[in-house]
Amino acid sequence: MLREGIKEIDESRQGEAITIDQAVGKNKNRKVYIESYGCQMNFADSEVVASILTKDGYSTTKELSEADLILLNTCSIRDKAEQTIRKRLSNFNTIKKNKPEMVIGVLGCMAERLKSKLIDEEKLVDLVVGPDAYRDLPNLVNEVDHGHKAVNVILSKEETYAEIEPIRMGGNGVTAFVSITRGCDNMCTFCVVPFTRGRERSRDPKSIVNEAKQLFEKGYREVTLLGQNVDSYLWYGGGLKKEFKNLSEKEQAESVSFAQLMEMVAQIDPLLRVRFSTSHPKDLTDDVINTIAKYDNICNYIHLPVQSGSNRILELMNRGYTKEWYKKRIDKIWEIIPNCSISSDIITGFCSETEEEHQETLDMMRYVRYQLGYMFKYSERPNTVAQRKFEDDIPEAIKQRRLEEIIALHRENAHFRNNEMVGKIFEVLIEGVSKKSDQELYGRTPQNAVAVFPKENHQVGTYINVLIESCTTGTLIGKVVNA
Repeated sequence: MLREGIKEIDESRQGEAITIDQAVGKNKNRKVYIESYGCQMNFADSEVVASILTKDGYSTTKELSEADLILLNTCSIRDKAEQTIRKRLSNFNTIKKNKPEMVIGVLGCMAERLKSKLIDEEKLVDLVVGPDAYRDLPNLVNEVDHGHKAVNVILSKEETYAEIEPIRMGGNGVTAFVSITRGCDNMCTFCVVPFTRGRERSRDPKSIVNEAKQLFEKGYREVTLLGQNVDSYLWYGGGLKKEFKNLSEKEQAESVSFAQLMEMVAQIDPLLRVRFSTSHPKDLTDDVINTIAKYDNICNYIHLPVQSGSNRILELMNRGYTKEWYKKRIDKIWEIIPNCSISSDIITGFCSETEEEHQETLDMMRYVRYQLGYMFKYSERPNTVAQRKFEDDIPEAIKQRRLEEIIALHRENAHFRNNEMVGKIFEVLIEGVSKKSDQELYGRTPQNAVAVFPKENHQVGTYINVLIESCTTGTLIGKVVNA
């Protein structure tokens, strides 16, 4: 059972609440600095936080020295991520010694997992705010201003921030993330997300389509629909997710599936590209694959995390599929979308994984030949099912060696996939100037491959056709041509 979290507000100060107008006036010269770590959901959430605080009178800043409020949106997926954030918080506290009025806060998954420990035991922050409590940030900062520490990590069964228009921070003005679900019900044994983000719920499709329309009108040309498991998106009027078969006839008739939602967004305009992340293999339906094939502006790219190539390990992970079933999903994708690119997440060194099972993972990689990959050593996370039930018994040296073998094979596969594109022409959406040369631009193909090409007179945010002339493991190199 998920803990609903805690909210600590000093009752003695409840009578001192200030009005919104007073708060905006009080905060109109204050600046907030936000750093985001981890998954794309965290970066999208930071844009929601910026919107909430801007309405409360704050302005955002990219300069740490200007900040009155510093917020870290955190990740708990691996211990290394948490240690990185602790070091960053220590640096902030060094700065605070010369600016004692500065407020430091932690948001997101690490906030939800560690709750008041960051305040009471480690004394690193002034406030701790979970991913469903961002609306309460102005009140919590006010508590800190009055000399109190503040915590709100209450998990919601309904919060989706549907009507909040995110403030796009640090982006390229061309691509943007749009959250469609929050939370996760899958309970993979290695994963802390269900405990830090709560139960899965879907966002009103009208709000999603409206946000995508507004982005297009502002010049954005690509949206990525985000969720812990986008394939299980199901809107039938709000609240926690139900299985379709458990809906009433009226709810079924009025429901919107992920395939239907994706079609609604694709129909906004042919010039608006649509991507999505992340898919779960057990929930990727033929309807979704057929919808991708139907629309030219839905990109031919699917992130489909396999995690392991061993059936025994997949069962221990509670992934809900076998390697044979996963391969059939891959085959179906390529049957319907022959040029679809596939990427994956892989965890090596999971509890009790044998050398033979590691080889099975390598075999899966050889079968699919992923275009992109996110590869990790297993990192035991507190309070997960794996931490409670299984022993983290693979020595670190073996985990590292297996990871290196996985990375080496992935590089071979990625170069193979990129080399397949050499000599072909792809439509590329220009996203910006190349990091290596200001005389080159870069963009991505529908298959999510990065291409670089001469700058000439081409403009960011436009589509061009690129003939791929050569490639590296991670990049396509080409020139602009007329189709």
